[in-house]
Amino acid sequence: WEKPHRGALLIEIGWFSTGRGPASRTLLAAVWEAVQRGDLGLRLRFVFCNRERGESEETDRFIDQVEGYGIPLRTLSFARFRAERSGRGMGLNHEAFADWRVEYDRAVIDLLPDRAPALVVLAGYMLVMTPELCGRFTCLNLHPAAPGGPVGTWQQVIWQLIDSVATESGIFMHLVTPELDRGPVVTYCRYPLVSPATAEGWRQARDAAPGSLQAGLGEALPLFQQIRALGVARELPLILATLGAFSDGRIEVVNGRPCGNRGTPIEGIDLTREIE
Repeated sequence: WEKPHRGALLIEIGWFSTGRGPASRTLLAAVWEAVQRGDLGLRLRFVFCNRERGESEETDRFIDQVEGYGIPLRTLSFARFRAERSGRGMGLNHEAFADWRVEYDRAVIDLLPDRAPALVVLAGYMLVMTPELCGRFTCLNLHPAAPGGPVGTWQQVIWQLIDSVATESGIFMHLVTPELDRGPVVTYCRYPLVSPATAEGWRQARDAAPGSLQAGLGEALPLFQQIRALGVARELPLILATLGAFSDGRIEVVNGRPCGNRGTPIEGIDLTREIE
């Protein structure tokens, strides 16, 4: 599950995913294939999945994929863990996690190798990480907005962009902290939301009564779909470019902060030109 890379560092990474759909498999496949080609100096040390075989057909396919690659796999069913504790604290508070949620993340840590990898990539991992995991690993996550932009799920981000009549958006990779979607930005790219292709969608949004877009077509709204497509097209390239920047030594994490190759703190590297 590793291959020599042309003149770059060999970075050990872990991979967290719920494996709930084709996108999870596509992300892992792209990184795996880049490693096999020698384009990324990575060692995929383990994959962790918070579902177990039999919980979902999609996740079963993801598990098959990981096992087919020969990457060490660890699983712990979040649904079963929660049910065994009778759903205590199921109204998850990001400021103060319920005891059973902390217990779950401690159990996850116990399953994984004692020596932490340099990075853990969250790739379709559908759980908020407690301080237990944030403190144990240096985790990278993708957020579907430009730095300083909307927070929340990708659906929430898109509605906020539409409501604010945003002219531009982006995506960024950031270090995971207990403050949701607000960890230090590592890399990012930006892209315009206004173009001839989106002009009719923006006209429709401008003419609609407040709140009617979500209540009407909802996510089937053409503008919603167009904005989503613009972001999705750039997600995989940004993940690959970010991992490449780590393996090339352009980025490292020092004392919980992203730094350049001379150890100087950075506010995120703009990879827009590379991504486009």
